[in-house]
Amino acid sequence: MRLDTPRVQPLPEDQWSDEVREILAGVQVGGRGRPANIFTTLARHPKLLRRWLVFGNHVLFKSTLPVRERELAILRVGWLCRSAYEFGQHTVIGRQAGLDDGEIQRVTLGPEAPGWSTDDATLLRAVDELHADSFVSDATWSALARRWSVAQVLDLLFAVGQYRLVSGVLNSLGVQLDAGVPGFPDDE
Repeated sequence: MRLDTPRVQPLPEDQWSDEVREILAGVQVGGRGRPANIFTTLARHPKLLRRWLVFGNHVLFKSTLPVRERELAILRVGWLCRSAYEFGQHTVIGRQAGLDDGEIQRVTLGPEAPGWSTDDATLLRAVDELHADSFVSDATWSALARRWSVAQVLDLLFAVGQYRLVSGVLNSLGVQLDAGVPGFPDDE
C-alpha cells in the first residue's frame, strides 16, 4: 500500500444517509457482510458513487470480454498502477474466474514472461501500451482484432481506462485493503 492510513476514511455506517444506504445495498459485498472499503469511501460523495457504479458495473458485469481475460487485464492495470487494493480485489475475483496463482504472479512480469499463450501476451501487451502511451500499436491492434469483435476491443479499452482511473483514486485516497483480501503477490 502506498499509504498506511486513509486520507479519506470510509463513511461509518451510523453516518449513512438514506441515499447512501440505498446505493450501498446494491453493491456486491463478496460474502464479507459489508460493502468494500472502496464503496464506503466513495459514499462520501453519493452522487458520484451512484453514477460511477453504472459504468463500473458495465465493465465488470456486462462486458463482452471473456471473464478470465478481463481479469488478466484488470490485474495488469492494478500492477502497473501500483494499486495493491485493486490487485488484491481482482486476485480474489480472478481466482473465481479460473486464474491460478501462477498466472496471477506472472501478470506482474508482463506480456513477455514465459508461459503466456500468444493471445494472453497480446492482451497484456495492449494493457501495457495503453498504460505507457495511451495508444495501442498497430501490431497489437491487429492481433486483438483477429481474435475479438469491435465490441470486445472497445470493452478492453474501457476496462483499462476504468481501472487506471480507479487505481489512481484508490492510491490517492489511501483506501486500505478489505479484511481477507490480499495485496500484491509478495505481500500474501
